[in-house]
Amino acid sequence: MTAVALREAPPVERRPEPRERLEELCDHGSFAPLRTAVMSPHLGSRAALGDGVVAGAGRVGGRPVFCYAQDPAFMGGSLGVAHADSIVRAMELASRAGAPVVGLIESGGARLQEGHGALSGYGRIFRASVELSRRAPQISIVTGVSAGGGAYSPALTDFVVMTEEARMFLTGPQIVYEALGERVSMEDLGGPRVHSQNGVCDLVAGDATEAVSLVRMLLAFLPQRFDDGAPPLAQPAPAPAVAPDASVPSQARKVYDVRDVARAIVDEGLLLELSRSWATNMVTAFARIDGRPVGIVANQPRSLGGVIDAVAAEKAASFVDACDRFGLPLVVLVDTPGFMPGTRQEAGGVIRHGASLLRAFAAARVPKVTVILRKAYGGAVITMNSRDLGADLVFAWPQAEIGIMAARQAVGIVHRRDLAAAEHRDAALAELATGYADEHLGADTAAAAGFVDEVIEPWQTRERLAWAFAALER
Repeated sequence: MTAVALREAPPVERRPEPRERLEELCDHGSFAPLRTAVMSPHLGSRAALGDGVVAGAGRVGGRPVFCYAQDPAFMGGSLGVAHADSIVRAMELASRAGAPVVGLIESGGARLQEGHGALSGYGRIFRASVELSRRAPQISIVTGVSAGGGAYSPALTDFVVMTEEARMFLTGPQIVYEALGERVSMEDLGGPRVHSQNGVCDLVAGDATEAVSLVRMLLAFLPQRFDDGAPPLAQPAPAPAVAPDASVPSQARKVYDVRDVARAIVDEGLLLELSRSWATNMVTAFARIDGRPVGIVANQPRSLGGVIDAVAAEKAASFVDACDRFGLPLVVLVDTPGFMPGTRQEAGGVIRHGASLLRAFAAARVPKVTVILRKAYGGAVITMNSRDLGADLVFAWPQAEIGIMAARQAVGIVHRRDLAAAEHRDAALAELATGYADEHLGADTAAAAGFVDEVIEPWQTRERLAWAFAALER
């Protein structure tokens, strides 16, 4: 008889309990639970730890925070009356204390066994979240499948972090098939790839541990409560020894990554970029300059040449509004040829979304400093935080061009008859364009007209921003 070697099955990795996740989020030893032995009236004598959720309070970076984590091992993390009570209680206490709330969300939605009571629970959570939104930041970490109200709940918070295995949708694949006859997987319906590209999800993490680490980093940029003003300063750290303009081509039509410019002017070159896969022609990120937390809004020439379309305007407007609520000064890095033209953009409401960005910058009360890197034409000059719109200071690099439109397009309109009669049209166009640029588009011309406060060398950018924010501190 031949002996058969039996292969041992690989050990199943134990999934951390909800309380362990909250202890991982909070500073060591600081987490304390709330409502830890709630009895569910619909489960007879069986008691559950929070009825499918663990809620409590702790500290992150030494600052108080309230938090909760749903337990998918208990009835799929479904929300019942007692479950909702725990979450609402944490939010109410956070509102009273003026402290952030972090929720780890994984829920199948309303608990069918509790009917209207479960629906009422979601209504109470939504209301508590909206009321808290006037007081303190809210962050959601979606760690698994979250459907129905479990999708609306994170969407009401300031930031949504999804893990790679998270799935979030209002109606699941089965209902989609029954209603529309469309077969779709949970990943294609509501995975992180989908929601990172549509603006629902701000950050994507490999797993829950990485998500918790990102949230701790995010909280360090945010105020404890909205009436506190700007978040606390950190120990200043130098920027990398790289010139801000090292990667910026002098030719206006050549592309580069504006994040390289941003990294060269912020502490340690560290950016926490939000919504990276959504509206990639606009960059939004948190960073620090000389220890001061700031929000960065930048046109991205690497994508669509940095043109502003409806989605980019929506993304930027939402971020500017958030920074204003958080008390974060704004750095606006400008390099754009203008707004995207065409029937699709007009049909997509580019006027409305562009107006939202105008409104956001004009209404923001935090310090706002603009740096024009290479070019700014047309309505985008105003929209990207111009002095007339309310920028506290506007700087420009010496090579920047600022005007109604690029030189070749401008002279093509102004001198169209002369060009039509010219024997060598291209040579005449080039000569006229050079003269127009020298007369109308130079940074010095914009400074002389008062549109720009100061023309600065690229290497001065970080120093001037640090000075500006220190001078404008409120």
